[in-house]
Amino acid sequence: MISHPSRHCTVELQALPSRIGQVRRIVSAQLRYWHLDPLIDRAALGVTELLSNVHRHARPDKSCVVELELLVDRLTVSVRDHDPRLPVVADAAEDAALSTCGRGLAMVAAMSESWGARPEGEDGKVVWFTLPATTTARPQPARSPRRTPEQQPAPRRHPETHPTPAPVTAAPVVTTPVITTPVVTAPAPAVAHAASAPPTPARSAVPG
Repeated sequence: MISHPSRHCTVELQALPSRIGQVRRIVSAQLRYWHLDPLIDRAALGVTELLSNVHRHARPDKSCVVELELLVDRLTVSVRDHDPRLPVVADAAEDAALSTCGRGLAMVAAMSESWGARPEGEDGKVVWFTLPATTTARPQPARSPRRTPEQQPAPRRHPETHPTPAPVTAAPVVTTPVITTPVVTAPAPAVAHAASAPPTPARSAVPG
């Protein structure tokens, strides 16, 4: 189960090797969300060591809770399990076989600002470490200054291209032969003129 308010993140899990890598990714994503990218490597390393200790030594089960808490200038990372025995950092002079259980805590102590362990109820404990935290706004990509109209480069003009007209092929001229029909002129009909009759002498209107 995962819960993550604005400045608090809690992850409940079983400290198994297959789950430790998943918790590392959750821690990394949460720190990116808080803009604490410089702390990702150390926080993920510390969580890995604490969960590995739970996996190796916690009894009776491996269930635990990983908690991230972001304060004004400090990030606190803690792991709570159900084994009441408090961890002890191994002495470097001890036998290598006996110092195996404390090497993770020695690494946590070296890379953190502070660390510690405290009892939690009657059957559990909390192991924690802190890192200095300064929230910073995520940098924005640089933008090129806006140009004024006078500074705008003139648009490039591309030469105009005109399509080459297709050659016009003249259609063949078909000459149709003109057939001339001869015109037959009929002779004009003869006009018969009557012979002019001799003029009739005029008669006198006076009786004889």
